[in-house]
Amino acid sequence: MSLDGNKRRRSIRLRDFDYSQEAAYFVTICTARRQLFFDQPALRALADDCWKEIPDHHPNVVLDEWIVMPNHVHAVLFLENRRGVQLNAPTSRNEHNARSRISPARHTLGLVVRTYKAAVTTSARRRGFDWFAWQRNYYEHIIRNDETLNRIREYILTNPLSWHLDRENPLRQGDDEFDRWFRGQFKIKGNSAHTNVKDG
Repeated sequence: MSLDGNKRRRSIRLRDFDYSQEAAYFVTICTARRQLFFDQPALRALADDCWKEIPDHHPNVVLDEWIVMPNHVHAVLFLENRRGVQLNAPTSRNEHNARSRISPARHTLGLVVRTYKAAVTTSARRRGFDWFAWQRNYYEHIIRNDETLNRIREYILTNPLSWHLDRENPLRQGDDEFDRWFRGQFKIKGNSAHTNVKDG
């Protein structure tokens, strides 16, 4: 059984989407069992610092807005190549790229998330936080237009002000307006506003 209490998670990825192509992503990465590990200032700073260092290890990644919350990280990032980012990312790919759905190959979002989580975990345990752990997998949404991008950016920047309404907050006190909009915009069902994706 994994640390977050689930025996197995099914990897759900957008059909026929190449996760190594140019695109903008809204990503959420949660701690194990959604415990409030980042209430510890040292751990929060470590998670923040490791996120800032992502482009040093993945030159095709451009960071946008992000926030480290008590039990999760929200972020927007871009995967780029020489042509830049296209926000209306197509959902087709050829068989040559089929393996990108299965494993976190080079230059993919899966590899970026996996190496980030590993960096935070390793650094945390070196500093004596032996109990720190992430939830398996992560959540992602492909951003297809500027309107959605700007709405998500605003949500990330103001997320600390609405923590009492956050879906990840174990003491949540009401509904989050952004969450309602996000679900309505993309007709999302279930407990998460993102696709649950295997990170390795």
